[in-house]
Amino acid sequence: MKIAFIVDPLDEFQLYKDSTFAMMREAAGRQHELYTLQQADVVWQSGVVTGYAQSLQLTGEAHAWYRSGVSAALPLKAFDAVVMRKDPPFDMEYVYSTYLLELAQAQGARVFNNPRAIRDCNEKLTIARFPQFTAPTLVTRQARLIHDFLAAHGDIILKPLDGMGGTSVFRVTAEDPNLNVIIETITHYGRRTIMAQRYIPSIIDGDKRILLIGGKPVPFVLARIPKPGETRGNLAAGGTGVARELTPRDREIAETLGPQLNAQGLLLVGLDVIGDYLTEVNVTSPTCFQEITAQSGFNVAAMMLDALEHAVER
Repeated sequence: MKIAFIVDPLDEFQLYKDSTFAMMREAAGRQHELYTLQQADVVWQSGVVTGYAQSLQLTGEAHAWYRSGVSAALPLKAFDAVVMRKDPPFDMEYVYSTYLLELAQAQGARVFNNPRAIRDCNEKLTIARFPQFTAPTLVTRQARLIHDFLAAHGDIILKPLDGMGGTSVFRVTAEDPNLNVIIETITHYGRRTIMAQRYIPSIIDGDKRILLIGGKPVPFVLARIPKPGETRGNLAAGGTGVARELTPRDREIAETLGPQLNAQGLLLVGLDVIGDYLTEVNVTSPTCFQEITAQSGFNVAAMMLDALEHAVER
């Protein structure tokens, strides 16, 4: 296959943990042709969605790990698969990219994840489709309702709907002397909608990342355990990742959501679960491939390439 990866700059990859690199390495091992392009390289011209793509060869070396060819304009439909792996933030430029990729699909391109599904599945709000798995949650920009929610639950988490990596996530209690300023700041004085969730003490045992590939769960999660004094388990916030087998509850959540999300065209999804509760559904650029593989021996990238090959063959 000819596979085009839409990525951040290659020189910014951290090879020891980058999930996109793991996919590329597995694809190269299967003799697929690799190409890369960045978000700005996807354009609509003369009625065709085109990518200014570079061929990619992996060298196997730690530093000069790749060689790129000369950039050439190719219609995205010329590739067997286009894999969207641009990291968040999910800003308007990301939305514009999904529009272009959706046009490319109409012209015959195979895009993973489905751009409309990426756009439709806000990584925070999608949990509202599965209330049987969620802790008490409020979505609002009204300070009064946030205060009422806090009064009802005593200990809550506040987070923006467009954040990533644990940024701008606050844990607050009624006794917090900075409560009002936190609410004002995170809601931009009532101009930005946010999510409040009841604090889940099980975070001490880790914020679990469950990977769904082709609608099926990877048999190991990565429990991201907060560092001392921290409530966020995100690796970007200093959490430590520990691979574990899925619990029965993890599997129940994964096997319920997997087929539904896959039917939308979401080939790869990362579920965040704390204790027994679903907290987020990540669809833009889910990670943790290499950490799970290194600790469990299960080749996550191979499962991903199997699913990608199958999806293209259909």
